[in-house]
Amino acid sequence: HLQLVESGGGLVQPGGSLRLSCAASGDTLDGYAIGWFRQAPGKEQEGVACIGSSDNTTYYKDSVKGRFTISRDNAKNTVDLEMNSLKPEDTAVYYCNAEKTLSSGTKYDYWGQGTQVTVSS
Repeated sequence: HLQLVESGGGLVQPGGSLRLSCAASGDTLDGYAIGWFRQAPGKEQEGVACIGSSDNTTYYKDSVKGRFTISRDNAKNTVDLEMNSLKPEDTAVYYCNAEKTLSSGTKYDYWGQGTQVTVSS
């Protein structure tokens, strides 16, 4: 049973940087597609970035392209989200998600508890 714990959130000024980390335990992240999602107050949850399970293909929400970078380290069992040039509209709770679908069709879907990112002067 995979468990995910996010860390690295905090308060940062506009233009600043943060590095979020998603640490997994209970299973290896190898084979899982990993995504970072966020939810701001009063808004729906949205996908920010994801990285594929096998070829490490990455995807980014348009508004974060060029500013955010997702990376995985299977040896450390972690997935990081480097966030640069942060804007007030990046303020949200950020969640890590791990998803895997077996050839049998069985799907595994795990979420972390979230970490708060606040961008404000």
